Amino acid sequence: MTDTTSTPGASAHGETGGVSPGMAAWIAAGEEQRRAEAARRAEMRRMRFDTIAVHGLYGMEAALANQGSIIEPVFLSPAQHFADSDHMEAALAYLMPSWTYSRIANPTLHYLEETLALLETYDTEVEASACVTSSGMSAVFMATNPFLAADESLRTPNIVAMAKCYGGTFMLFSRRYAVERGIEVRWVRDPLDLDEWASRIDGQTRFVYGEMPTNPGVAVFDIPAVAELAHSNGVPLIVDPTVATPALLRPLALGADVVVHSMSKAMGGSGLAIAGALIARREIPSRVGPDELREDFATHVKLLPFRDHGPALSPFSAFMVLSDLRTLRSRIDQWSKGAEIAARFLSEHPAVEAVTYPGLPSHPGHDIARRDLWLVDGDDAGRPVNRYAHLLSFDVRGGASAARKALDGLRLIWRATDLGRIKSVATIPAISTHQQQGAEGRELAGIPANRIRLSIGGEHPDDLIADLDRALRGAEPGR
Repeated sequence: MTDTTSTPGASAHGETGGVSPGMAAWIAAGEEQRRAEAARRAEMRRMRFDTIAVHGLYGMEAALANQGSIIEPVFLSPAQHFADSDHMEAALAYLMPSWTYSRIANPTLHYLEETLALLETYDTEVEASACVTSSGMSAVFMATNPFLAADESLRTPNIVAMAKCYGGTFMLFSRRYAVERGIEVRWVRDPLDLDEWASRIDGQTRFVYGEMPTNPGVAVFDIPAVAELAHSNGVPLIVDPTVATPALLRPLALGADVVVHSMSKAMGGSGLAIAGALIARREIPSRVGPDELREDFATHVKLLPFRDHGPALSPFSAFMVLSDLRTLRSRIDQWSKGAEIAARFLSEHPAVEAVTYPGLPSHPGHDIARRDLWLVDGDDAGRPVNRYAHLLSFDVRGGASAARKALDGLRLIWRATDLGRIKSVATIPAISTHQQQGAEGRELAGIPANRIRLSIGGEHPDDLIADLDRALRGAEPGR
């Protein structure tokens, strides 16, 4: 049952202002549910990352209430049955934990949300809540749109964001927000330049937005420093760490206020589901919105704007992602090691002009990446170890035609537009994920036509390197 009591709803029996004995009983029962879940949450916060990923909030008592199922059940029914009218009213007034209707909440989604909130706040004192969505882009929309509410006391709003971001995010900000709604977008070209960040933020800024590492340029930025800039101006910092996942980076611990994920990527590494999520710390800054938005942003979004926009995640998709999360740390460790091996190979290949990977000392943000990207709980012996995620980009010598020839020459690595899968995939962003931005937008984001984005999966690195070498040699002039 989803705890919906954080955000107050309508008054029970609003026409009289009173609460019937039946309503009071259901509210009391709901309070007991809330206490039991809080106790389980506190218990799990003392566990290690892998244990949280495996178990989440679903324990033995919950299993016994679900026919003894060791695995979280998939609740495919869109609606909840209520014992009586008092139960229904208390639930729909958000006066007790419930799920009511899957556009608002669902038990399977709830287990996923609780697991995400625990993973994103692992080994910290941060309190957070989560809201899962139908896709990564719906998560970005639901995490940003509430901060753009009309406010007569403020002039035209602006948002400050990294230009080196995912193509869908770029289009949401530059077309849907800027062109269709008249919101000024202030792009930060160099995410390592704190002066540039500071020069963009002013009294009309509604939020600050960054990715780390970015897709496809695998750029990084200084989350604590940018968070301080945002907070000094009374606005939240929203971070997309989809590529890193909480196995390598937990931005809420570094000062960010809201985290967004495309769980279609590494968190759902089997590649069987489209899903997104936003996770937010309690008590965030905002120039607009009610107190509930600041106190518990994710729950506020879930129960109000999310309910009305309707980007609900399928319970079956939630179950697939939840299953994938159980092995997140070990998968990211393996994939990251493979990506670093591939990056070092490509950096010495004669057919490659440049390689962009945070794990290489040549990366302009390597020092920040080395400071912030760590495999959670260390290596197999528990020793601290840097890992730099599974994504890298490389520019093929010979221009766009050579890059296309190299991509077409791959025989093991799949040509596809997604990333973070158990199977390695490659694409040319200029003709795929960032095609819609146009030449000017790609120049702003620093995406050349000869760049190949490579997402490393679970294959043996030797086989991937052989495939890359064969494809690159076949793309050399005269071949």
